[in-house]
Amino acid sequence: MDPKYKNSYKVNKKELVSLSVYNVGFQKCEPLYQWGPGIRDHYLIHHILSGKGYYSVGGKVYALSTGDTFLVYPQTEITYYADEKDPWEYAWVGFNGSDAAIILNATDFSRDFPLIHQTPLSESIREHLLGIYEARGNDFMDSVEMTGRLYQTLALFMKHASNNEQYNSSSNYVQKGIAYISANYSYPIRVEDIADYVGVSRSHLYRSFETILGQSPKNYLTQFRLKQACYLLEHSSLSITAVANSVGFDNGLHFSKTFHKLKGISPRDYRLTSLNNNTD
Repeated sequence: MDPKYKNSYKVNKKELVSLSVYNVGFQKCEPLYQWGPGIRDHYLIHHILSGKGYYSVGGKVYALSTGDTFLVYPQTEITYYADEKDPWEYAWVGFNGSDAAIILNATDFSRDFPLIHQTPLSESIREHLLGIYEARGNDFMDSVEMTGRLYQTLALFMKHASNNEQYNSSSNYVQKGIAYISANYSYPIRVEDIADYVGVSRSHLYRSFETILGQSPKNYLTQFRLKQACYLLEHSSLSITAVANSVGFDNGLHFSKTFHKLKGISPRDYRLTSLNNNTD
């Protein structure tokens, strides 16, 4: 194998709402190889297999080496680069979804300190990350297998967190809220209904969602419905009105306006684009 290599796989379709793998790979970097400054629209875990490098985020620069792991948060400007004399080799996985923030909240990663030094699980983490890469593919079955292996990988960080409490109260509220949305999104539910089910006030639910997911319950509900709508537009012959009704919108016009506002394209054009891509 070339002493400098990169094996990377990017997932084209992210159909799972709770957790989806965006990309996965492993790389032996050249001296001073750098990514950034820039931002990602998803979470990204890098585990260092050998060598050294540096991770810059929030005005701080962290020196990292074999056995260390660092986490990139979405919409956060970062830079990372290999050491000049002993460039690092790492494996990574990019992911997102409603479970991501809740799970990571139960690990030792935090925005104030987004890394874990010298974990005793280094070899297990390596094997799990490479296992995700081995399961790569764009079929729905591949997505399920990759996500299953990602859950196992994240569970390693949860089980050995210094604070072994899996969820704080906000996480519990969000988890219950997401469960309610998943089961009832096709009905005309409101944020008040979600709050009543969770057993907290609307304002308390709002603060919990903002703290854990960085978005309001209303926005999460809308995004969840549109994710389901995209799946139906791609995989069914239902009319636009039928799709709207199936994901909890009271009428097709409201659905189409919301879809276009958030996706930048009409439901009809989204379906046509999807069909053309599948044909190609």
